[in-house]
Amino acid sequence: MSDKTILIVEDEQAIADSIAFALGKEGFAPHHVMLGEQALVAAREQAPALVILDVGLPDISGLDVCRRLRQFSEVPVIFLTARSDEIDRIVGLEIGADDYVTKPFSPRELVARVRVILRRAGNGNGVAPAAPVSPPSAPAASRTPGFELRAAEARILFCGQPLDLTRYEYLLLKTLVEHPGHVLSRAQLMDRVWCDAPETLDRTVDAHVKSLRAKLRAIDENADPIQTHRGMGYSLQTGA
Repeated sequence: MSDKTILIVEDEQAIADSIAFALGKEGFAPHHVMLGEQALVAAREQAPALVILDVGLPDISGLDVCRRLRQFSEVPVIFLTARSDEIDRIVGLEIGADDYVTKPFSPRELVARVRVILRRAGNGNGVAPAAPVSPPSAPAASRTPGFELRAAEARILFCGQPLDLTRYEYLLLKTLVEHPGHVLSRAQLMDRVWCDAPETLDRTVDAHVKSLRAKLRAIDENADPIQTHRGMGYSLQTGA
């Protein structure tokens, strides 16, 4: 996998050219395709370091591209969207995107976000990822009622079943599992899960909590272990 190749999926040539130029100036190797189906082929064949993905593509939706991409790859994804609708943003993050940028945007800002995400993923131009923030006493494998954290495997089980989690869903749920009953604010969760992304919105936490709840209910439809504390944050209930 190349730590320089960035796949740009954008049907507007002028926008793609401006992104490619900005990426090239920073030492990246941009590869541009205009269609979603082409993007899926390129992602399989080239294994890019990151994908910049337009939501409004001519053949299939960028959201559908991301869903299909997540079936075989955890490559970081930044959505480009012409819509400022908050629902679109939340849906995008729920299906496994790492960030989004609303058009019009600054190519330099976009490249800055690319660098931040690659640092988090540990493949950004040789920059090592930040160490995950967790309590020093947290065991390698721990149990909270209903949950089993297998940190060495980067896996979490719920009701005995492994959860299929994105990178940030895992880190978010891991933080809650390691602090059962503690109310953690959005700022605290951002510091632990998105520690190298100061420009990421705190609503990202809400979107990922919503996604986690859906995955937990897919295993137990009555489950609601992640508690919302209005104006304060979230906690994982300790009751059975």
